Amino acid sequence: MEYVLICLTALVASGLTFFSGFGLGTILLPAFALFFPVEMAVAMTAIVHFTNNLFKVVLIGRHVEKTVALRFGMPAILASFIGAWTLLWLHGMQPLLTYQAWGSEHQIMPVKFVIAFLILLFGFFEILPKFAAISIDRRYLPLGGVISGFFGGLSGHQGALRSAFLIKAGLSKEAFIATGVVIACFVDVSRIAVYSSHFTLDVLKDHLLFLIAATLSAFVGATIGNKLVKKITLGGIQIVVSVMLIVIAVGLGLGII
Repeated sequence: MEYVLICLTALVASGLTFFSGFGLGTILLPAFALFFPVEMAVAMTAIVHFTNNLFKVVLIGRHVEKTVALRFGMPAILASFIGAWTLLWLHGMQPLLTYQAWGSEHQIMPVKFVIAFLILLFGFFEILPKFAAISIDRRYLPLGGVISGFFGGLSGHQGALRSAFLIKAGLSKEAFIATGVVIACFVDVSRIAVYSSHFTLDVLKDHLLFLIAATLSAFVGATIGNKLVKKITLGGIQIVVSVMLIVIAVGLGLGII
């Protein structure tokens, strides 16, 4: 059941990244968090996210706008390091609260509470029209890199913020997508480097089949999404996914998951 849910989520989420408000990490992170500790879920999502973006670079990388990618990407790399170390710091903190409910003990852990809050925040950010319409002037690209990179390193939520800054950069549709993918790769490399200092290769090997299955499913989703990128309306799917995100985030925040 775990494999089916993870693979289906990775496939659908990867396809949605081409033409909807959701990003791969936004949807895949909660799915991983159902089966793994939240800090491990963030790290595993980062690996799938990175390999999937490398695949997208092969598909559409020729359209990247190098100047924009560097102005946004270089600050994002540095900020991603800080965000990733913040995640590891939160992981080492003691429970905020321990309580009894439904016949068992639950703990509200700082790392789960923060990730749950960010899932809710960016879930709403990526689906509500008034947030999706936010755009920021091109001269603030470096600032956008810092903000997007930090949250990318902390929880993997970087796409919505990145889009808000890139939308005013004067890019074609193809260049917008390709440049965002390259920047995401920058952030993923830096945060995976930090995560690897905490999660040994032996730990990741224990879940290697999960990672391979999710990665291959994301490749299939990216291929399908690339073919359908012209225009598809996915409002109904977005509503369903947003409800699922809220339920999982509440469960994480309360220590139930």
